[in-house]
Amino acid sequence: MKPFSYAKADSPEAAIREVNTEHTRFIAGGTNLLDLMKLQVETPDKLVDISRLPLDEIEEREDGGLTIGALVPNSDLAADRRIIERYETLSRALLAGASGQLRNKASTGGNLLQRTRCYYFYDTASPCNKREPGTGCSAFGGLNRILAVIGTSEHCIATHPSDMAVAMRALDATIITLKRDGDKRRISIHDFYCLPGDTPHIENVLEPGELITHIELPAPVEGARQFYRKVRDRASYAFALVSIAGVVKVEDGRISHAALAFGGLAHMPWRNPDVEAALVGKAPTRDAFEAAADALLDGARGFGDNDFKIPLARRTLLATLRDVTGE
Repeated sequence: MKPFSYAKADSPEAAIREVNTEHTRFIAGGTNLLDLMKLQVETPDKLVDISRLPLDEIEEREDGGLTIGALVPNSDLAADRRIIERYETLSRALLAGASGQLRNKASTGGNLLQRTRCYYFYDTASPCNKREPGTGCSAFGGLNRILAVIGTSEHCIATHPSDMAVAMRALDATIITLKRDGDKRRISIHDFYCLPGDTPHIENVLEPGELITHIELPAPVEGARQFYRKVRDRASYAFALVSIAGVVKVEDGRISHAALAFGGLAHMPWRNPDVEAALVGKAPTRDAFEAAADALLDGARGFGDNDFKIPLARRTLLATLRDVTGE
């Protein structure tokens, strides 16, 4: 680990003021950042400790939704009665995401900013466009079993590792930030993440020094069923090969609402409106489910070791929709 300076902030505004170099990083739980620093994948010259900021509460909103502080630990969020009762997909995703020890330390804001678990991103002896732009992508023709089959580019096929973020996207979350100029910004989670394109090192739309302070959840869809299904190599503490978070409502024999987000398939928590359009207004039948799977996998491409993800995603989606609609 390379030497770095350290500052402890006592307010969000003070944390922003401490960002005086482009290689400054905020640290809360540190469950991802510290690992990256030990491997010298991340080499910040300054850490700003935000772990003691007053951003650890879950508050009711007038519209029936919730505002979640960026420093609420994953364990607390998953166990909160309001989350369990109103946002079951989020609670289930969090509990599927890591060990209890990690959930006790990991923060809500930090979870959104997890970096890929691509083997070559972590191996500083291997070329990686995400770690060092322009050096190449070792995953093409290499070990790519856990990597992306949707939304890839010739420069990167990494996947986003978060379970929580998949549920947040299905729930239409909004991310609240504080910018260096003191302005607050509201960012829909649908606009927050970036596809790799030719800049895979740019993973989200945050500006340098911009701090996530809260996440807002809208009121839940009344009468809808929520779910989170994760397919992985072992029963616990493994990243998703395919995961699905969703909110589905059936009325009078037809699907009236569908919000589906997918993990393990793309560079970001994936949501495609064509998948939902194939379901809404339709009876919950095998044909409708197959049409949704066709929309999801249109243009999907495997790279050898991960070819199996394409049929696995189809089977997982079909089985999940059958379960949630009772068909």
